[in-house]
Amino acid sequence: MSSEASQGERQATTDNQAVADVPRGTVRQAVLHADKLSKKVTSGERSLTILHDLSLSVAAGESVAILGKSGAGKSTLLGLLAGLDTPSDGELTLFGHALSRLDEDGRAALRAGRVGFVFQNFQLLPTLSALENVMLPLELSPRAGETQTAAQWLERVGLGERVNHLPKQLSGGEQQRVAVARAFVTDPELVFADEPTGNLDPDTGGQVIDLLFQLNHEAGTTLILVTHDHALARRCDRCLRLDHGKLEAVLENIVPTAASIDEGAQ
Repeated sequence: MSSEASQGERQATTDNQAVADVPRGTVRQAVLHADKLSKKVTSGERSLTILHDLSLSVAAGESVAILGKSGAGKSTLLGLLAGLDTPSDGELTLFGHALSRLDEDGRAALRAGRVGFVFQNFQLLPTLSALENVMLPLELSPRAGETQTAAQWLERVGLGERVNHLPKQLSGGEQQRVAVARAFVTDPELVFADEPTGNLDPDTGGQVIDLLFQLNHEAGTTLILVTHDHALARRCDRCLRLDHGKLEAVLENIVPTAASIDEGAQ
C-alpha cells in the first residue's frame, strides 16, 4: 500500500468529508466505543456530575439494555452515545470515527442512514402524515423509491391503512409504531430506544416491544435500549445498570424467551 493511501486512511477519522465517503458496513467489529466519558453541568455556582469515567463497548448486532432509576442520567448517556450531545471529558468512537473530531454537522452526517431512534414521546412532527414522518430519514439520506419504501415499512408495523393520518389521529401505540418504522426505514446499523414504552399502557407497550425486537432480530441491527423495566431489559443480550454516574453489569441477566419473562422479576 502506498504512503498516500495510508495517509488517506488516517485522515478518514479526522474530518467531516470522510464521514460521507465511508461505505455503510465498513466497520463491523465494534459499532460504538466509549472511553472514560464524563458529563458535568453547571447551575449557578454549583457543578453537578451526571456521568463519571464511564466506559462501554458495543459490538455489531448486539442488543444492550441500560437500566437505571429516573434521574440516573440514562437519557443523558444515550444522547452522548448517539453524538447528540458532547461529553465534558472522555472520547466516544462511533463507526470507527472519534466524535470529538467532528463538528455538529459532521456528527449528523455520520448518523444519517446508519442510526435510528425511538423516543418515549414519539417525536413525530404533528403537521406531517404517518407516511411523511417515516420518510424523513430517507430525505436526510436520499435514495430511490422513498415513498414506496416508507409505505412498505408502515405496512410492516401494521399501519398500511393509516399512511395519510396525522399523529393526532393516531393512538399512542400507533404513533410509536410509526416511530419504529421511521427508525428502521433506512436499514440502520444501530438503533437507540429511549424508554420506548414509557407513554404506553402495558398491553400496548408489550405489542410495540415485540415489534421492535422482531424487526431488530430480522435486520441484525445493533440495539441500545434505555429503560427502567427489568423485564424488558432481560430481552437484550446484555444488561447494564447506570448508578451514581457509572455503568455496572447486571450479572443475573439471562436472555429468556418472550413467553418466559416474569413481569414481576427484579
